[in-house]
Amino acid sequence: MALKFIDQAEIQGKRVLARFDFNVPLDKSDRTKISDTSRVDLAIPTIKYLIDNGASKITLMSHLGRPKGKKDEKFSLEPVATYLAEKLDKDVVLAESPVDAGVKELLTLNETKIVLLENLRFDPGEESDDEEFASKLAQYGDIYVNDAFGAAHRKHASVHAINKFYKNSAFGGFLIKKELEALNKVLETPAKPFVAIIGGAKVSDKIKTIEKLLVSVNNLIIGGAMAYPFLKAKGHNVGNSLCSEEDVKLATSILRADKGNKVVLPEDHIAAQDMNGECKTINGRGIEDGWMGLDIGPSTINRYENVLKAAKTVLWNGPMGLFENPNYAKGTMALAKCLADSQAFTLVGGGDSVSAVQKSGHADKFSHISTGGGASLEYIEKGQLPGIQALKYGV
Repeated sequence: MALKFIDQAEIQGKRVLARFDFNVPLDKSDRTKISDTSRVDLAIPTIKYLIDNGASKITLMSHLGRPKGKKDEKFSLEPVATYLAEKLDKDVVLAESPVDAGVKELLTLNETKIVLLENLRFDPGEESDDEEFASKLAQYGDIYVNDAFGAAHRKHASVHAINKFYKNSAFGGFLIKKELEALNKVLETPAKPFVAIIGGAKVSDKIKTIEKLLVSVNNLIIGGAMAYPFLKAKGHNVGNSLCSEEDVKLATSILRADKGNKVVLPEDHIAAQDMNGECKTINGRGIEDGWMGLDIGPSTINRYENVLKAAKTVLWNGPMGLFENPNYAKGTMALAKCLADSQAFTLVGGGDSVSAVQKSGHADKFSHISTGGGASLEYIEKGQLPGIQALKYGV
């Protein structure tokens, strides 16, 4: 059964219940302000489509942070309601809780067109995928729309159980459509050479993704702390670099499976004795005792750039070093610049690599920047997500 999207829905005169990912960072000094509005901005096309196509009522819902199943003003969606009202130039009424009599009352008022439910995670039923909680949410809409790609890997009530109440009236929004098209392009029909860049901290977090990619890529570039277990598995000293025995075992198994010598590893490093100390370039793959690798070195940057310049498809997940510190950002920023100048189809997924690309100033040059870190990885690994499967087939 094919996934249906909102441009296939009959919206005129219908009440629409729509799930988005408004899990935005709030300003540390003033939690009434959003420090990065991009997740809300990405929801606007779907919301505008619902307005323009005559939805009688639009009820928006999302989670924010981890309030642990109870009301906590720190995690209120009020800043999102304020921002949405500005962007849409319409009143957006924030309901006091995700489910109560007050919400129904709001929806009976003629002047109320758009309601944002308070944080779904204020109710324990959201994270436990509770059917009763989902049934209460379902009372707010004749049609259900899911446009929360960043939450599609979670079996939570508003993305999973709720589909039980929307046989033939559940649709994907425009963001989910865009995300799936980009990921499917990379996973199903990548133009070759296809190169994946995997960085970040732990091999164990991404082992399944790496194993899956190793089958289809021409090269698998490894960087960041992820590289040190691989180097140790190859017999190199890694000094005090982040490197667990479990990760070394996993790296060893990946290298054994790599019959085509696809894995590309650093050949020099930027290292320091502690994160705030002076850094130096270490030529060669080994790192002496007392030093830790914190970024890829100039020779590695050059090698990785040469591999990427030949690529037609690139998937990037995870930075090349501790890029938040300018001393260890060169590797990540160099690859961002290289890909920005590339003619390849470039897809970035994963929170840290997305932040790094945005920091580089080249974000607009990438073919697609995924909004779902965990969701993107799970989709690469399994080819499906609980929230998408539920949208397609029901529960």
